[in-house]
Amino acid sequence: MARRATPPFRADHVGSLLRPPALLAARADFAGGKITAAELKDAEDAAIRDAVRMQEDIGLQSATDGEFRREQWHSDFLYAIPGIDKGALGAPLPVYRKDGQLSWAPNVTEITGKVHLEEVIFADHFEFLAQTVTRATPKLTVPSPSMAHFRADLSKSPYTDYEEFRADVAAAYAAEVAGLYALGCRYLQLDDTIFAFLNDPAWRENARATGLDPDHQHEINVRVINDALAAKPADMAVTVHMCRGNYRSAWFSSGGYDFVAEAVFGGLKVDGLFLEYDDERSGTFGPLRYVPDDQVVVLGLVTTKTPELESRDTLMRRIEEASAYVDIDRLCLSGQCGFASTVEGNALTIDDERAKLELIVSVAEEVWG
Repeated sequence: MARRATPPFRADHVGSLLRPPALLAARADFAGGKITAAELKDAEDAAIRDAVRMQEDIGLQSATDGEFRREQWHSDFLYAIPGIDKGALGAPLPVYRKDGQLSWAPNVTEITGKVHLEEVIFADHFEFLAQTVTRATPKLTVPSPSMAHFRADLSKSPYTDYEEFRADVAAAYAAEVAGLYALGCRYLQLDDTIFAFLNDPAWRENARATGLDPDHQHEINVRVINDALAAKPADMAVTVHMCRGNYRSAWFSSGGYDFVAEAVFGGLKVDGLFLEYDDERSGTFGPLRYVPDDQVVVLGLVTTKTPELESRDTLMRRIEEASAYVDIDRLCLSGQCGFASTVEGNALTIDDERAKLELIVSVAEEVWG
């Protein structure tokens, strides 16, 4: 069984990487007014060159910029969309780790004007990445449309109808997809936490208390994503990563994919699904029975939250178990999430990160040749 010629690849990864110490120091110096924006960019460029070289050297077929120019995986993109603004900090949310609990306070997403796109967001990020790779396919990651319209505050906006607002979000994303394609992007990943969160009964009840309809929110999200991708060129691979939260090795929700699987796996018009399956919080592979025959599933079996390396035998056994629901020729392997969804990163070292990625490549080669 050969390697895949098009994304997603047999050995793949979600995208974000741990920021090297020199880049963290440069970011701190910039925040303190000690260096200029141009000097910070030089530091980012150097770190991205090293990260791309690492990804190519270990045999990954896709390479990202590690999201090194971002503070968070989603906010840098969302607040660059005209009509969407960063509001005040909301109430702190609990985030969980095996050794305790943290809290994280999100900013309120305020809609202050008609949502539209004036220029391609992250165009410079992609162009630098495309110029830097030598063998790998450049992969760009952006937050899913769900992150733009879920729990958005319309009270300061010109919108009186959520359907009109969601239609404008889909149109803005459609313009972004078209613009990225024109720049040469052929591998785009939409990162989405809402699908996975909705699988958690406690999370659904909390959402219901805020006036949302958690029984049907996943269906709304599918429709907006499909509208955004309706004109996607056939030779541009778009995947969706479904995440339960990834903040300093902590998570926001638990639960298998059972609640959303039929409508989401069977409804999304995308080329592949990155699914978290790294521990008992992920549930069984049973929901994979809803994945249609034209989709690839990337199994996130390797955790990016802790440094311990998974057993090769265990990974291979779990791939075999998943193949009872999705043909093994449509399966791939990755980490369950990125290594640094926020600038702080998860609780492991850059050497640990590399070892995890090397394990993914090695196991994929053994399984698929």
